[in-house]
Amino acid sequence: MSGQAMAGPLIAVTGRPVAAGRITNWRQGALAVPMPYVEAVARAGGVAAVLQPVPLGGGGDDNGSAASLLGGFGGLLLTGGGDVDPARYGEEAAPEVYGVDEVTDAFELALLDAAIALGVPVLAICRGVQILNVARGGTLDQHITGRPGLEAHGIPGVSGSTHTVSVEPGTRLWEAMETSHAVAACHHHQAVARVGDGLRVAARCADGIIEGLELDDAGFVVGVQWHPEDTAADDPAQQRLFDTFVTRAGLRSRFAG
Repeated sequence: MSGQAMAGPLIAVTGRPVAAGRITNWRQGALAVPMPYVEAVARAGGVAAVLQPVPLGGGGDDNGSAASLLGGFGGLLLTGGGDVDPARYGEEAAPEVYGVDEVTDAFELALLDAAIALGVPVLAICRGVQILNVARGGTLDQHITGRPGLEAHGIPGVSGSTHTVSVEPGTRLWEAMETSHAVAACHHHQAVARVGDGLRVAARCADGIIEGLELDDAGFVVGVQWHPEDTAADDPAQQRLFDTFVTRAGLRSRFAG
């Protein structure tokens, strides 16, 4: 549509339900996404549309319904949030696991699978890169906070941390950010453990924690463990990641249209 083309590519952004009373003067529940995601997409020329996590399909056809849902979008942005259910990667939950939601897990896994099948560009952030890894058969380290020998990676909802990550030359992440060393803002208590099938490590922290993954031979499917949206307004390398993602989404939209 010409109006959409003028406005820039439409980006599907995974939202989070907010309980009633959490927003001042709102008596009802809400659907939300932190503004830095939306602002980074807008600076890149895209238009963010927040998606509610809902049960998809029926009769096991989650991926078919997800494909229909993604049909009008140029890109998929998987945002941060609660933990992925450890049962998804064959483990029992550690005591520190929080925020598990079966509907959200199923929704995002189906969206990701559909995006890959359709060639929709994907940028997966924090929980998003964990979803990407689990979707490809990988596992997660369920709690790294305070572990000896590791840098501070922040605590979700409590505190953040900033550290340097090394970006692997020649990767899509490196091409997008145009740097081999990025200053990353993060607040995560889990991390990628066994890397999933078809994924390659695109970035690491000095302590060995995997900070970036991307899917080989699948267009632009890139995930980072840190939060580039937090510093993108002031850090050109972080913003370039969104710029590249939205550019790729725009190309996909024009081709699909």
